[in-house]
Amino acid sequence: MNQKNQMEVLIDGKVYKLSGAEEEMYLQRVAAYLNGKIANLREEEGFSRLSADYQAVLLQLNIADDYFKEEERAKRLEEENSGLEKQIYSLKHELIRTQMELDNTKAQITGDTTKLERERETSDLVKPETERKKYKKKGEVD
Repeated sequence: MNQKNQMEVLIDGKVYKLSGAEEEMYLQRVAAYLNGKIANLREEEGFSRLSADYQAVLLQLNIADDYFKEEERAKRLEEENSGLEKQIYSLKHELIRTQMELDNTKAQITGDTTKLERERETSDLVKPETERKKYKKKGEVD
Protein backbone atom coordinates (compact mmCIF):
# COMPACT_ATOMS: atom_id res chain seq x y z
CA MET A 1 0.00 0.00 0.00
CA ASN A 2 1.36 3.43 -0.96
CA GLN A 3 2.19 5.73 1.90
CA LYS A 4 0.71 9.19 1.59
CA ASN A 5 3.12 12.06 1.88
CA GLN A 6 1.98 15.40 3.26
CA MET A 7 3.64 18.64 2.26
CA GLU A 8 3.06 22.31 1.76
CA VAL A 9 3.48 24.08 -1.57
CA LEU A 10 3.33 27.74 -2.46
CA ILE A 11 1.07 28.56 -5.42
CA ASP A 12 0.35 32.15 -6.41
CA GLY A 13 1.53 33.44 -3.06
CA LYS A 14 -0.66 31.08 -1.04
CA VAL A 15 0.41 28.01 0.94
CA TYR A 16 -1.50 24.80 0.22
CA LYS A 17 -1.25 21.53 2.17
CA LEU A 18 -1.20 18.56 -0.16
CA SER A 19 -1.06 14.85 0.45
CA GLY A 20 -0.46 12.08 -2.01
CA ALA A 21 1.74 9.22 -3.07
CA GLU A 22 4.06 11.48 -5.05
CA GLU A 23 7.37 12.66 -3.70
CA GLU A 24 7.60 16.18 -2.32
CA MET A 25 10.05 17.25 -5.05
CA TYR A 26 7.55 16.24 -7.71
CA LEU A 27 4.75 18.27 -6.15
CA GLN A 28 7.12 21.22 -5.74
CA ARG A 29 7.86 21.00 -9.49
CA VAL A 30 4.13 20.98 -10.24
CA ALA A 31 3.63 24.02 -8.03
CA ALA A 32 6.55 25.80 -9.73
CA TYR A 33 4.99 25.03 -13.12
CA LEU A 34 1.68 26.54 -12.00
CA ASN A 35 3.44 29.59 -10.60
CA GLY A 36 5.21 30.05 -13.94
CA LYS A 37 1.95 29.81 -15.88
CA ILE A 38 0.27 32.28 -13.54
CA ALA A 39 3.21 34.70 -13.84
CA ASN A 40 3.08 34.46 -17.66
CA LEU A 41 -0.65 35.18 -17.69
CA ARG A 42 -0.23 38.15 -15.36
CA GLU A 43 2.20 39.66 -17.84
CA GLU A 44 -0.56 39.66 -20.45
CA GLU A 45 -2.32 42.97 -20.86
CA GLY A 46 -5.77 43.00 -19.32
CA PHE A 47 -5.44 39.69 -17.44
CA SER A 48 -5.58 41.36 -14.04
CA ARG A 49 -8.82 43.14 -14.97
CA LEU A 50 -10.60 39.82 -15.60
CA SER A 51 -12.72 38.14 -12.95
CA ALA A 52 -11.10 35.48 -10.80
CA ASP A 53 -13.25 32.82 -12.50
CA TYR A 54 -12.16 33.93 -15.96
CA GLN A 55 -8.52 34.04 -14.84
CA ALA A 56 -8.86 30.48 -13.54
CA VAL A 57 -10.39 29.34 -16.84
CA LEU A 58 -7.54 30.97 -18.80
CA LEU A 59 -5.01 29.21 -16.57
CA GLN A 60 -6.79 25.92 -17.12
CA LEU A 61 -6.89 26.49 -20.88
CA ASN A 62 -3.17 27.25 -20.93
CA ILE A 63 -2.41 24.08 -18.96
CA ALA A 64 -4.67 22.02 -21.26
CA ASP A 65 -2.91 23.56 -24.27
CA ASP A 66 0.49 22.55 -22.85
CA TYR A 67 -0.84 19.07 -22.17
CA PHE A 68 -2.15 18.54 -25.71
CA LYS A 69 1.04 19.91 -27.26
CA GLU A 70 3.14 17.56 -25.15
CA GLU A 71 0.80 14.68 -25.97
CA GLU A 72 1.27 15.39 -29.70
CA ARG A 73 5.04 15.68 -29.22
CA ALA A 74 5.08 12.33 -27.41
CA LYS A 75 3.08 10.78 -30.26
CA ARG A 76 5.55 12.13 -32.86
CA LEU A 77 8.48 10.83 -30.80
CA GLU A 78 6.83 7.40 -30.54
CA GLU A 79 6.34 7.32 -34.31
CA GLU A 80 9.94 8.40 -34.85
CA ASN A 81 11.10 5.76 -32.40
CA SER A 82 9.05 3.12 -34.21
CA GLY A 83 10.60 4.16 -37.54
CA LEU A 84 14.08 4.00 -36.04
CA GLU A 85 13.36 0.55 -34.60
CA LYS A 86 12.29 -0.64 -38.07
CA GLN A 87 15.45 0.85 -39.54
CA ILE A 88 17.58 -0.89 -36.90
CA TYR A 89 15.83 -4.19 -37.65
CA SER A 90 16.51 -3.71 -41.36
CA LEU A 91 20.16 -2.87 -40.71
CA LYS A 92 20.56 -5.90 -38.45
CA HIS A 93 19.03 -8.08 -41.17
CA GLU A 94 21.43 -6.59 -43.72
CA LEU A 95 24.36 -7.13 -41.34
CA ILE A 96 23.43 -10.78 -40.88
CA ARG A 97 23.08 -11.25 -44.65
CA THR A 98 26.45 -9.58 -45.24
CA GLN A 99 28.06 -11.70 -42.50
CA MET A 100 26.69 -14.84 -44.15
CA GLU A 101 28.08 -13.73 -47.52
CA LEU A 102 31.44 -13.05 -45.88
CA ASP A 103 31.42 -16.48 -44.24
CA ASN A 104 30.57 -18.11 -47.59
CA THR A 105 33.34 -16.16 -49.31
CA LYS A 106 35.84 -17.17 -46.60
CA ALA A 107 34.78 -20.81 -46.97
CA GLN A 108 35.18 -20.57 -50.74
CA ILE A 109 38.63 -19.00 -50.37
CA THR A 110 39.64 -21.69 -47.89
CA GLY A 111 38.41 -24.36 -50.30
CA ASP A 112 40.24 -22.76 -53.22
CA THR A 113 43.43 -22.44 -51.14
CA THR A 114 43.23 -26.10 -50.12
CA LYS A 115 42.66 -27.12 -53.74
CA LEU A 116 45.62 -24.98 -54.87
CA GLU A 117 47.87 -26.50 -52.20
CA ARG A 118 46.90 -30.02 -53.31
CA GLU A 119 47.63 -29.10 -56.92
CA ARG A 120 51.05 -27.76 -55.89
CA GLU A 121 51.81 -30.94 -53.98
CA THR A 122 50.82 -33.03 -56.99
CA SER A 123 52.85 -30.76 -59.23
CA ASP A 124 55.90 -31.07 -56.94
CA LEU A 125 55.60 -34.86 -57.01
CA VAL A 126 55.39 -34.93 -60.79
CA LYS A 127 58.09 -32.31 -61.29
CA PRO A 128 61.12 -34.37 -60.16
CA GLU A 129 60.10 -37.22 -62.42
CA THR A 130 59.67 -34.80 -65.31
CA GLU A 131 63.06 -33.27 -64.53
CA ARG A 132 64.70 -36.71 -64.59
CA LYS A 133 63.17 -37.41 -67.98
CA LYS A 134 64.63 -34.15 -69.30
CA TYR A 135 68.11 -35.12 -68.15
CA LYS A 136 67.81 -38.60 -69.62
CA LYS A 137 66.89 -37.13 -72.98
CA LYS A 138 70.03 -35.04 -72.95
CA GLY A 139 72.16 -38.08 -72.41
CA GLU A 140 72.76 -37.73 -68.70
CA VAL A 141 72.44 -40.61 -66.28
CA ASP A 142 70.81 -40.74 -62.89
